[in-house]
Amino acid sequence: MSEQIKFVVEQLNKDPFKKNFNLITFDSLEPLQLLQVLNEVLAEIDPKHNIDIREEAPDQTAKRMFSLLGILKYKPPGNVSDLNAFRPGLVTGSKSIIHPILHWLLQRTNDLKKRAYLARFLVKVEIPADFLQDDVVSDTYHQYEELVEGFKTLHKECEQLKNSGFSTAEIRRDINAMEEEKDQLIKRVERLKKRVDTVSNHQRMLEMARQLRVEKEREESLMQQKQEQKNQLFHAEQRLQRAQQQLKDLRQASADAKPESLMKRLDEEIKFNTYMVSDKLPKELESKKKTVHFLQKVVVEPAMGQSDLSELEAKIQEINTQINQLIEKKMMRNDPMDDKLFLFRQQASIISRKKEAKAEELQECREELLSMEKELAQKSSQARDFDGTEVLKGDEFKRYVSKLRSKSTVYKKKRQELTELRAEYGVLQRTEEILKQRHEAIQQQLQAIEAKHGITGFSDTQEELERVSALKSELDEVKGRTLDEMSEMIKRLNTLIAEKKSALAPVIKELRPLRQKCQELTQEYDEKKALYDSCAAGLESNRSKLEQEVQGLREECGQEETRYHYTNCLRRITERQIQRAADEMKLYVSADPQERRKAVREQYNRNILEQENLGKKLREKQKAVRESHGPNMKQVKMWRDFEQLMECKKQCFLKQQNQNPVGQVIQEGGEDRLIL
Repeated sequence: MSEQIKFVVEQLNKDPFKKNFNLITFDSLEPLQLLQVLNEVLAEIDPKHNIDIREEAPDQTAKRMFSLLGILKYKPPGNVSDLNAFRPGLVTGSKSIIHPILHWLLQRTNDLKKRAYLARFLVKVEIPADFLQDDVVSDTYHQYEELVEGFKTLHKECEQLKNSGFSTAEIRRDINAMEEEKDQLIKRVERLKKRVDTVSNHQRMLEMARQLRVEKEREESLMQQKQEQKNQLFHAEQRLQRAQQQLKDLRQASADAKPESLMKRLDEEIKFNTYMVSDKLPKELESKKKTVHFLQKVVVEPAMGQSDLSELEAKIQEINTQINQLIEKKMMRNDPMDDKLFLFRQQASIISRKKEAKAEELQECREELLSMEKELAQKSSQARDFDGTEVLKGDEFKRYVSKLRSKSTVYKKKRQELTELRAEYGVLQRTEEILKQRHEAIQQQLQAIEAKHGITGFSDTQEELERVSALKSELDEVKGRTLDEMSEMIKRLNTLIAEKKSALAPVIKELRPLRQKCQELTQEYDEKKALYDSCAAGLESNRSKLEQEVQGLREECGQEETRYHYTNCLRRITERQIQRAADEMKLYVSADPQERRKAVREQYNRNILEQENLGKKLREKQKAVRESHGPNMKQVKMWRDFEQLMECKKQCFLKQQNQNPVGQVIQEGGEDRLIL
């Protein structure tokens, strides 16, 4: 419940409610405030309910909310007793009733908005049957129903367009873009026509271009036809493969079959098909029609409220009690003939149910077989497309299986041999360990015997000498082989050197004059390089000096340019001022009074005169205020005193009225007399 309230508070704090609640403030709301929050949520779903409930009677509020909740198909949680307490709880603003309603409404606000919008047009107006007897009312009602059906179709189309991903803004942009492209194409065609008109034989060329376009379109259509024929050929090949497979299966099935078994199988298939056509499928069709009829009745009927549901539940309970009474009466009658028939009926119903179950199971198996065949064909085509090989079938698959079996037997033999070798290897490892242990024990005994006779280390020395002698013999052999190899290598190198010398002799002769020439060119290059370096150094120093001078001149030029522009601006400003002064003099000395009024001097004089007159008026006003200030303040003081006096008289009069009279006041001749 706390999670429910937390969700409601979070949703109410968001747009469009913006309540700024927390759990404490929401839980402390009064029933009327809670009903107002519920009414605001309902107004967000249906704007017709945007009403202040303080200005509405409680019965009207409850009726309005119940009708909208019925249209929105809200189901109160709980049993029948909770349903009975739902109506008064909603009227009184009970938290246990309103909190679940708010949670349900805020969870699916968008769907409920759509449902409320559709209910405005789809909930039909209830008209009594007596009024429908009138032809005008009946025709109007039929037109109303047709309009409702038209609204349904238009709403479905609208939803489909919304879900299709197109928007009106995009369509308008596309239309505008196409119109612009159309205008551009029209202009381009006109320009091309103007250009073509100047060409000779342009009509013949246009005709040829038109024929070329027609041929290209024909080529595209032929390509499309070719692609379609390829697709048809592919589907035909698939059908042929399926037919061949069926034929092969039938041949295999009929290879060892007899005519009696084939006829028996055909009879079984005919019986099954006749049962499906005559018994099962009509029953299913009839049940589907009844379901559709019931659904149509439910759609046509208006939305049911809580009172309608309670009435229906009461009717269902009454009908159930009547059925139970009839069953009890039938059991009390207990006719023996009916009892015998009852057994047969029960057996027949059991057999019919088993028959229907088996028929459904057979139908499911056939559908599964068809789906498996389709999947097999698809997988085979995928395998053929993947590696270009056909899927093995029949005898080929058997040969492949026998080959796999022979390979598996060979694999098993090799695996057995491998296990035997591994076992033998383990035995040999164990034998080696045992021998090593025995060797160590013998060595220890030998060392003990050597220590006993005083020749410790004799065996180790002997083994070392034998090892060294063996190594020496091996090294001698290696040295001998190495000396032979070195002598042979030296001979080969000498022969190679002699061959290379004989081959290089003419090249060396040619190289000697080239070396002398290279030395001469090198000396000349060094001299030229020294001259170049000295010249380049002088030019580099001159270039740096010139760059510095150019930089200085550029800076000076920039300064002069800025000075020029500044002077030019001052000159223009001065010229403009001189021009204004000349215009002012011209206007001032002009004989025309209208022109003279345009002069700046005249304007300033007028402004000065106006300000002086204004100052004079203000000074006179100030003088009058100063002169009348004393009498005015005295008048204000007298008025305030008069006001206080009247207030005092009022208080005395009120006091005199509130007090009990203790005498009588008589006013005569301007005198007041009190008589007790």
